[in-house]
Amino acid sequence: MLTIILVIIGLSILIFGHEAGHFFVAKLFKLRIDEFGFGFPPRIFAKKKGETEYSLNWLPFGGFVKIAGENDRISSENEKLDSLTTEEKKRIFLFQPAWKRALIILAGVTINFIIGWLLISIVFMVGTPKELVVSGVQEASPAAIAGIKAGDVVKNYLESAPFVDFISASKGKEVSVQIKRGGENLEFKVTPRITNDPNVGALGVELTEAGFGSSGFFKSFYDGLITSAQLVWMTLKAFGLLLKNLVLTGKLLEGVVGPVGVFGVAQTAGQLGIIYIVNLIALISINLAVLNLLPFPALDGGRFFLILIEKIKGSPIPVKVEGIINGIGFALLILLMVVVTIRDVWKLF
Repeated sequence: MLTIILVIIGLSILIFGHEAGHFFVAKLFKLRIDEFGFGFPPRIFAKKKGETEYSLNWLPFGGFVKIAGENDRISSENEKLDSLTTEEKKRIFLFQPAWKRALIILAGVTINFIIGWLLISIVFMVGTPKELVVSGVQEASPAAIAGIKAGDVVKNYLESAPFVDFISASKGKEVSVQIKRGGENLEFKVTPRITNDPNVGALGVELTEAGFGSSGFFKSFYDGLITSAQLVWMTLKAFGLLLKNLVLTGKLLEGVVGPVGVFGVAQTAGQLGIIYIVNLIALISINLAVLNLLPFPALDGGRFFLILIEKIKGSPIPVKVEGIINGIGFALLILLMVVVTIRDVWKLF
């Protein structure tokens, strides 16, 4: 339960940071902001300060900033664009030069990258305990039959080589494997296979050597930046592979998870310790930054791409056309999210 609460808080921080990026840059340019909302309606409460209404809503996985004129809506009274004075237009998103609109749009993904970088730096600074983790269990293997699961920590071993040697020397004999799962210490009786196919271990588990020592303050931030940049590239490659797989096979990659699946991953991370949850939130933040920057309709990257087209063609794209493009993109994103969520739920049973 604590893991779920921490993940919800972490995701909420990422959402707040993203929307705060849009908000503060728009404020910096003195644009009019009608509402800054955390979460999606129904509303819990709202308070107006100056010209901006700050609201807290019941659905935490989202947020929004209503910047005047951003979506062809100047206010709830439907003010006409043509009736605005020159001074009023200076505070409306639609009338801002392309570079200002681009900075406002890109501010959200920038904050997500920075949050991810800071969290990864904290992980480097604190370090993680060295452990030998079961990262996968083959079906119908001795480990699976005994009840060993992915995410279990093998006790008394910090590296895979000594454990593999122990199992290899015990083929055909029943041995005891000590496991830490969450807060429990468990013991499993298992008999390693005498013969096994190539790439199929005698026990039937995949092992990962997790953990590393702590680093100094400045080195942690440098290593965090390098790691964040590497994660950006890895995320781009993974997304390209996802699209390729969808086009060629019509199927999602096995490792892709949605909101429901994230909590399953978080439970595994939580068994290893809070620092691993911090690392997971950092990974999600970097992923959000990259995916939001992709030139896809309805995403920040798609809106930025439309501004680039506007600069190339020398005239703005009609608001109606932009609305249709973003609407189609949003519908496709929702469809993908529904499919991923259905698959995540299916795996629970």
